[in-house]
Amino acid sequence: MAPCASPSALALSASTRVSSFPLTLRLEARLARAPGSAQLRPATACSWPRPLLPELAPAFPRAGARSAGRPQPLFRPRAMMTTSQIASCAFTVGTVAVLPFYTLMVVAPNADITKRTVESSAPYVALGLLYAYLLYLSWTPDTLRAMFASKYWLPELPGIVRMFASEMTVASAWIHLLAVDLFAARQVYHDGVKNNIETRHSVSLCLLFCPVGILAHVVTKVLAGAAGRSH
Repeated sequence: MAPCASPSALALSASTRVSSFPLTLRLEARLARAPGSAQLRPATACSWPRPLLPELAPAFPRAGARSAGRPQPLFRPRAMMTTSQIASCAFTVGTVAVLPFYTLMVVAPNADITKRTVESSAPYVALGLLYAYLLYLSWTPDTLRAMFASKYWLPELPGIVRMFASEMTVASAWIHLLAVDLFAARQVYHDGVKNNIETRHSVSLCLLFCPVGILAHVVTKVLAGAAGRSH
């Protein structure tokens, strides 16, 4: 049986605890106000503190979460633009990029700067690279199946309609049209300069209605030839 403490010893122990209690409170308050005191605070009931940045969340799974079998990256970069934003930006950039060439061919077809600018291959290289990038983003395992859906490996309208339900596919097709239309407009312009034929209306139509613009140039060329023979 343990010996009992004397009344005087018990009184001394109680007085010591009471006197040290204010000192403990002051020490805790001072530590709380000190810089970097957040690292000294005791852990809460949570198994892992919430990270400050959302990008760090995948790198630090909570307790009990199972690993996927491979190490997670410390930082997982966010996409700069969404698919819809990329398609919209490419649509606008491609449209604006071809306008100076059409403007020069229509406003000043005989100027030296127009002839030098139209001879450049830079717009076709830029549009080709942009189209290839959009085609890469829009390509899916079902793309070829949608393009050649018939048993004869020929395109069918329902498959093409389903394929063009994607904004990225529509943007890539628009860049494709801009490149082909600009090339056709340049051919019309060169033929007009060579044969001294008016091409402003034909070039303008090639921007949005390329087949109509080519047809207009052919009709204009025939009429100009007939008028020249009559004189």
